[in-house]
Amino acid sequence: MAKFDDLTRLLDFFVSRGLPGCGCAVAQRGKILYEAYVGHGDIKSKKPVTSDTVFRLYSMTKLVTCTAALKLFEQGKFLLHEPLYEYFPEYRDSQVVIKEPDGSYHLKKAENPILIKHAFSMSLGLPYAMFSDTPTAKAMKKVTDDLQKKYGKYDIVTEVKAMGQVPLEFEPGTRWMYGYGHDILAALIQLVSGKTPGQFMQEEIFDPLGMKDTGYRYKDDIKDRMITYYQKNPDGSLTKTEGPMRLDAYHEPDAIYEAGGVGLYSTIRDYLRFTQMLANGGHWNGEQIIGRKTIDLMRSNQLNDLQLRDFTNSYNAGYGYGLGVRTMLNTAQGHSNGSVGAFGWTGLAGTYTEIDPSEGVSIVYMHQMDPNFEEYHHLRVRNVAYGCLK
Repeated sequence: MAKFDDLTRLLDFFVSRGLPGCGCAVAQRGKILYEAYVGHGDIKSKKPVTSDTVFRLYSMTKLVTCTAALKLFEQGKFLLHEPLYEYFPEYRDSQVVIKEPDGSYHLKKAENPILIKHAFSMSLGLPYAMFSDTPTAKAMKKVTDDLQKKYGKYDIVTEVKAMGQVPLEFEPGTRWMYGYGHDILAALIQLVSGKTPGQFMQEEIFDPLGMKDTGYRYKDDIKDRMITYYQKNPDGSLTKTEGPMRLDAYHEPDAIYEAGGVGLYSTIRDYLRFTQMLANGGHWNGEQIIGRKTIDLMRSNQLNDLQLRDFTNSYNAGYGYGLGVRTMLNTAQGHSNGSVGAFGWTGLAGTYTEIDPSEGVSIVYMHQMDPNFEEYHHLRVRNVAYGCLK
């Protein structure tokens, strides 16, 4: 049986091999079992990583967005099998890119509509444009370029409506592709709640959980506590960087854009509260934040065999994909000492969480480096943390 000292030694080892700094916490049924921070949040100033260090969540924003959207699902604001065009008419006549063997392509009308559940499960056919060079990605880039020229600053609803003109990579619901689905959910949150995604999250999730250091916009001393983002160079040296997509600009008080897929910042302690709520049936301090059965739905695999082949790689082996989260289907295939039904997600800068309702346990680990070497760091953290449980 591992001991939590082994987890600290692992974090120290990460730093010894070139990671600037990191932190990790493990909690079970509302009690913190382990918390440690090692290395520097900023190398030049020698500022250490501490419990007050603020991290960019990048795609771990998705887990919050999907939780917020599912709260509205619980309130009867939408159904998962409803066509997206019932809320955003711009998607009524979606087209699909048909690729020819010679590299050319043409468009045809989609045979089936995009359903709201396709946005949750990343099966609607809109990628992240910055990671692709397909006709769909090029069309998405043109949309954002045109919006910036027209408006300068704009909100997520404006962008999602404009994306309705973009042809899809595939017939909705037939494949899995990481991408824009959760940004559509953020726009849906705003449309059906009458509040921006940030306002809704603040009132329905952050305030009830006491997450004072989480949000889209800088407040109080958050900016000063933000960890430095480093690029690791081939020679092992580290260079300070703005990070992919230069998201820090969207934290400024005058920003408008609030994406569903990226954009939140948080501390390890704050995010641990959020994950503990999900690990323990939606309860926190006597308050029901979201229903236990809704969490079960969230972590139910939504992918068929073909989509699982799209999704699976060595990092997420053994997992399927639910409503915005990976979910463990087979621990043997996942080379994991965890639990079937454990779920979570990862952020581009190195953030990671695993949430296990069967044990009431959640693990939160964070660093900020590109490349993040997620498979090397996260799976080791997962295995050592589970080995410490009694």
